[in-house]
Amino acid sequence: MALGLPSASASASADVWEKVAKSNSKGYVLLLRHAVAPGVGDPINFKIGDCSTQRNLSEEGKAQARRIGNWIKTQQLPIARVESSRWCRAIDTATLMNIGKVTENSNLDSLFQDDNPDSDLRTAATLALIKKHRKTSGLLVLVFHQVNITALTGVAPASGEGILVRAKKGKIEVIGRSPAL
Repeated sequence: MALGLPSASASASADVWEKVAKSNSKGYVLLLRHAVAPGVGDPINFKIGDCSTQRNLSEEGKAQARRIGNWIKTQQLPIARVESSRWCRAIDTATLMNIGKVTENSNLDSLFQDDNPDSDLRTAATLALIKKHRKTSGLLVLVFHQVNITALTGVAPASGEGILVRAKKGKIEVIGRSPAL
């Protein structure tokens, strides 16, 4: 259920990030896919809170998460908050970025292979979170999963890539992208 489509101008251009910085990041949300975690999905014995049962960041992914954090810091954007899926690879990405306290949010948990009827409710809750942030200063950074980001925007980001969005007239407008460092 894509709730918005990327505009032709959506890019990682410096102009986009300059505009965000000048606006004090008011209303902007970065939907960030977790850094590199080799494989697809999770093992059958997956348990939230037990990283030994999950697909985790590789050493490359850990370094990528640090580079993403450094890139965000160079943009000189005020950060409102950082929220993460409860999956270890998302929490680790958010933590290693070192841009603020990380709060776990179950609505950001992966929708991959999720036939749970709550999936649409979690996507709607994430959309509501983005809409609620519309008048708030500071960048809201949500670290989660490709399938969730695609459900919200119609865009499939690479590992470590962010999709910059803003709520506009009840929908999500894709403004730009951060580089997948």
